[in-house]
Amino acid sequence: MCSALYQHINKFIDLNKDEQEVLASFLQSFSVKKKAFLLEQGQKCSANYFVVKGCLRLYFIDIKGAEQTTQFAIENWWITDLTSFLFKEQSEFFIQAAEPTEVIAIESHHYDEMFLKLPKLERYFRLILQKNHQASQRRIKFLYSQTAEERYCNFNHLFPEFVQRVPQYMLASYLGFTPEFLSKIRAKR
Repeated sequence: MCSALYQHINKFIDLNKDEQEVLASFLQSFSVKKKAFLLEQGQKCSANYFVVKGCLRLYFIDIKGAEQTTQFAIENWWITDLTSFLFKEQSEFFIQAAEPTEVIAIESHHYDEMFLKLPKLERYFRLILQKNHQASQRRIKFLYSQTAEERYCNFNHLFPEFVQRVPQYMLASYLGFTPEFLSKIRAKR
């Protein structure tokens, strides 16, 4: 399972076999069933999760009681509640498996030691964080500058296989509209 992570890391930095062995001592691999939670609101997020296979989502419950998905993570993506993870605060989010998922986790208490032993991993995680931040900014821009139909078409164009993988209500909440509206858009096409 770890080979997928090593391949991903090596797209950004060079991690030799000895360094991979050191990193392995900080990794925890496991499988999660569909709809299982890795984090629930009120808990402290203690890990950063790398998706080997499957799909996780980060969401919160809004003031109307509706689920609002803010992030998905599919193969080779990382997901965490960064605020809770970094500042040891109670989370306002849930991390849930949208489908059966194979995960590699790194616990927050391992990061300092991991970076001391493998300093080049700081560069890797900085690059990952930059990509994540850029994607979040683009998503916010799309939410404010595109119609709902344009958002769906854009997302469908960028991630056509993904649109078929996640339940309609999750995709609709991520794109900022109701599942009923998504049905109307799909019916038009």
